[in-house]
Amino acid sequence: MGAAANENDRDELKEWLRQYELLQEGGVHSFLEEEAFERVIEYFQQNQLPDKAIEAAMLAVERYPYSSTLLIRKADVLVVHRRYNEALRILDQAEILDSRDINIFILRTDAYLALDKPEKAVALLEKALEQFDGEEKVELLFELADVYDDYEDFDKVFDCLREVLTVDPLNEEALYKICFWTDFTGRNEEGIRLHQQIIDEHPFSELAWFNLGAAYQGLKLYEKAIDAYKYTIAIEDKFDYAYRNLGDAYIRLHRYKDAIEALEKVHELAKPEDVIYEAIGYCYEKLKQPAIARLQYRKASHLRKDDSRLFYKIACTYYTEGQWSAAYKQVEVALRMFRNDYDFQLLAGQCCEQLSRIQEAIEHYLLALKAKPKKTGGWESLIHCLYGEKAWEEALQQADLALRATKGKIVFLYYKAAVLFGAERNKEALVQLEEALEKDPRQVKKILSLRPAILQLSQVVDLLAKFKRKRR
Repeated sequence: MGAAANENDRDELKEWLRQYELLQEGGVHSFLEEEAFERVIEYFQQNQLPDKAIEAAMLAVERYPYSSTLLIRKADVLVVHRRYNEALRILDQAEILDSRDINIFILRTDAYLALDKPEKAVALLEKALEQFDGEEKVELLFELADVYDDYEDFDKVFDCLREVLTVDPLNEEALYKICFWTDFTGRNEEGIRLHQQIIDEHPFSELAWFNLGAAYQGLKLYEKAIDAYKYTIAIEDKFDYAYRNLGDAYIRLHRYKDAIEALEKVHELAKPEDVIYEAIGYCYEKLKQPAIARLQYRKASHLRKDDSRLFYKIACTYYTEGQWSAAYKQVEVALRMFRNDYDFQLLAGQCCEQLSRIQEAIEHYLLALKAKPKKTGGWESLIHCLYGEKAWEEALQQADLALRATKGKIVFLYYKAAVLFGAERNKEALVQLEEALEKDPRQVKKILSLRPAILQLSQVVDLLAKFKRKRR
């Protein structure tokens, strides 16, 4: 029956188009009703024939000058042609004939926005909201939300969507959109109250439960977020975004096994995604299972081939396992993509140091420091490396540079003392150690990590005892 109805509609439209052509050509007996004109104009618009659409609209209004429907249709065509002021004049005529047609307000809004008059669009829609209710009010609120979005009054966008949900609490479009705007505007407390009210009336709205979870997550109330997502899934067990957010909440709480279970469910329900593989890899790394983490990172890198950080993460899993050569090969790939990355250069240096390729290690550390000269870790790695090679003068020089670059970080006073002890310049070393202890005795473990042998020196033991008593 549906197919037959469609066939009849097509035949009817074909006849109307034929009649319209005869009318255009000046056929004496040609005649088209209002509805036929409307369908003809709509046909031209849908088929991207704007010139024909405006011709038909002009002719239609000429034949039916008191038809508000055809005037509105003509205004719509004029807006497409960017003849905005003309469209506004036509809409004024249409309003005299029918002030209750919502399309008048929507088209006026489009014209005002195109003329860069957003304040007029807002005033118009806010006034119109007083005249309409139900579905038409909802339509106007969406229109107003778009206007506020256009000129970046984002809190008002949230207000419009909240108002939609007071009129229609289960409106899917509003529920989807308000989830984003709650997070974007940071109005999570209001989001929680709003969605709790909806849930009180409609306890089986999975979108309301999901939005409640997202609002809790925005406030870092992860346990409450997890409960809300569990309700979402209980109502709709194929809600992949709920599993995605659930996985994220579990990660925040360091519940990595639960996170993996939730994130794997995402891949069961939706097509594979690089970010999900990456997140699962992160969880396995935290569970000290680097080989499985690596497999997940590789899957992510197949989908996101140009991301240097994924190769870096793969390198880190090899480094954790003590596979220095394999780690270096992967970080080398990352460095080819992005040579000036601090983390990449630092890891490359650490790999080279483990492989006894000391000169290369030093070069990587220096490049890391060139990228981020204030980072303590780069200086520490470089000084450790030089210390291991007994390059005392170079190590002292780098410790002084580190002190300057990090604005006097105490750790480098300790390292300087360790290097001086290594070079058997014990008197200078003791002076340096005392200065460091004066400034922060708690960091003394830094020197012990480099040179535990100093505890065999009685002067050092006495000095440490003196500061221990001071702390008491």
